[in-house]
Parts: sequence; structure tokens; C-alpha cells
Amino acid sequence: MVVDTTICGLKVGDQYPAHVMGVINLSPESFFKGSVVAPDSVLEIARKMVEDGATFLDVGARSTWRFSEPISKAEELKRLLPVLEVLDGNVDAVISVDTMFSEIAEETLRRGADLVNDVSGFTIDPDMIRVVADHGCPAVVMASEKVPGDPLGMDAIISELDSIIRTAEAGGIDPNGLILDPAIGRWTEEKLSFYDFETLDDFDRLKIFEKPLLAALSRKSFIGEVLEKPAPERLYGSLAAAAIAVYKGAHIIRTHDVPETVDAVKVAGALRSRPSLVKEARYEVSVVEIKTPQDASLVMRKLGATGVGSQVMRDKSVHLVLRIRNLTTTEALIIKQELLARGGDAALTRDAVSHETETTDVLVMGTLLQLERLARKLEGQARSLPLIAGMLRECIANRSDLDYRYSR
Repeated sequence: MVVDTTICGLKVGDQYPAHVMGVINLSPESFFKGSVVAPDSVLEIARKMVEDGATFLDVGARSTWRFSEPISKAEELKRLLPVLEVLDGNVDAVISVDTMFSEIAEETLRRGADLVNDVSGFTIDPDMIRVVADHGCPAVVMASEKVPGDPLGMDAIISELDSIIRTAEAGGIDPNGLILDPAIGRWTEEKLSFYDFETLDDFDRLKIFEKPLLAALSRKSFIGEVLEKPAPERLYGSLAAAAIAVYKGAHIIRTHDVPETVDAVKVAGALRSRPSLVKEARYEVSVVEIKTPQDASLVMRKLGATGVGSQVMRDKSVHLVLRIRNLTTTEALIIKQELLARGGDAALTRDAVSHETETTDVLVMGTLLQLERLARKLEGQARSLPLIAGMLRECIANRSDLDYRYSR
């Protein structure tokens, strides 16, 4: 599963360096006052961003900070149009307009904008789909259900992005022009920092969509919570988060701090390995990394598998290796036999087979389905095997328990 596409003439994908999107913020209502650009200095700042390495510029006039004072569409357009006129033809970068409203997108695309960045993922104004389809332009869509950024947890983010993609395709948008944003940040009151920790930690799960991925995390609240610092003092934390996002698969980093982020992105990109892909004639073989049954179902559905088939096979797609310590030799041999009978396997010390040792560690290897069936079988066994069954289930469940993963 390899991303390799062209967005407004720029190569974007797994085998290319990640791009940096500089923020041209025209909204005085924003949470980070230091990022607000005066209209008369836009061209100078934009050129400096491009000189420093930005290949995208994202122009926004409406703050999406949940505590900001709302402005009218007329005011948003009034702020945007003069700036777009100044930038048009005067900077060598892809110009993105950050707006949720179709009439503003329509007008700005006519005035030189190249793509639309809709943080509502087409949910606030469904007519945005028609505008994007009519103009044939790329679009950044952020994971959203009812309001921008409201999905809680990566499972919900993936579900909403999948829904947005399907709705966009049904509305005539070229799916190759969609860029996905997993909505990092405190978009709603319920969205606590550990949700952002999970999103960044599991960012590579988004690879299942095979689309360009954008991370907008510059000076966000989760960074402030970790550092206990206000937005003006979150630069270094933002750079750390940006590097992790690129290493995990992000293709575009949206930032207020271009030169510093460019350096971080270059280093992270150099450390990120290329995904394995082999092509020959009309054939192609690539590694599909599946981390959860939900992701497996989505990939299988995209292949054309039935919903029932996807549900049946989903728990067969995730393979785990677990280590159990200090089992008795008898317990270890029972586990190996039971797992072999279910298609898995287990490794243990050589001396355990001949009963020359009383205890051994065991590596248990199998799919989620095989491990669950093993646990079910062990529940009815003697010795400490029912206890081991519960421990296996708990260890597997901890992988998706946010409180367990991120509480310190």
C-alpha cells in the first residue's frame, strides 16, 4: 500500500520528501496571536516561507478555535480576496484556502486558489462537494461527523474519514485529489489530550486509505498540556510532534513555523523507510500493515469483499506474538498443543519438551481469532491455565485501552 500521487504539480507520496504547508493566518481571533499576519505584509511573509522550504501555503481568515468570536462569511471573504490577489502569480507555492463554506471556496478558487482545506470534511456545507467536483481541485478533508474534529479516538477518525471519502466520491470528486487530516487538536470539549496522543501514536493506521496524509499539529493544546506552556512557547514540542508524524507516514505538515519545521521534517523523512513494493508488468505486490480488525474490514471492503466476509475474516488479519513468563513445563506444552490445533504456534525452551526443566517462558504466536480460541480453551483447563487465559485477554485488550496506554 504505497501513496504516489501528484497534487497541483507536486509529487506527494511515500517515496518523496514530506512537504511543509505554511500557515498564512488572517484571523485576529486565533488562539495563537503570534501567527496572525497583517495584510500589508502577506507577500513578504509568504515569499519568506517559500524561501525557507514551504511548498504549500494555507490561507485562512476564520479562526476555528472553539473559543473564538465567530465572523460572517462576508467578513471572511473580505479578508481573503485581497490577499489572494497579492499572492496570485507572485509566489511559487500551491495556494490552499482554509474555509468550510462553498460560496467562499467558489470565489477563492476563481481568484487563484489551488485547493480547498475544509476542516469540517464537507459536513458543515454539503455544497462544498459540488464546488470541489466542478473545479476539479484537490481538497484537504478533516475527520468530522457533526462538527469539525469531533471524532474521539482513531477508530472513530478512520470511520468518519471513510464516510467522507465515500460521500465525496459519490458527489463526483476525484478520489485521487483528496488529502486526509485526522483532526489533531482540542476541537471539542470532549476531545481530551490522550485522544491526540493516540492519533499521533497510531498515525500509521491511516495508511490503509492509500491517500496523502496531512498533520496539522502546530502549537496545539495537547503539546501545551505536556509542556505546561502557552502557545508562544510550544515551538520545540511542535517540532517533536511533526517529526513523529512524518516518521509515522505524514506527507504534509501544516505549521506556523516553516524553517524550523522543514529541518525536523527532513530528518524524520530520512529516517522513515520506504514501504516494500514490487512491480512487474501488470502485477504489483506490496506489504499491507494491518493493526486492528476494523482496519482489516475497511481494506477488505475496498477490495470488494462482502460485509459478511469482512466480518468473518477481520480477526484473522492481525497477528500477535505474546510472551508468557514462568509457566510450568506442563502448562507450556498444553498451550503449545492447543495453539497448534488452532493454526498458531508457540516457542519454548528445548529442555521443556524433554521435561528437563520445571519452568519456561513461552512465545505465543497467532491471530486474534486463534488467541481468543486458545483463551477460551484454557478457561476449562486445570492448574493456572484459567488465570493465564484471563491474562492473555487483558494483555491484548490493553493495546486499545487509551487509559492504559497514556495514563502516567
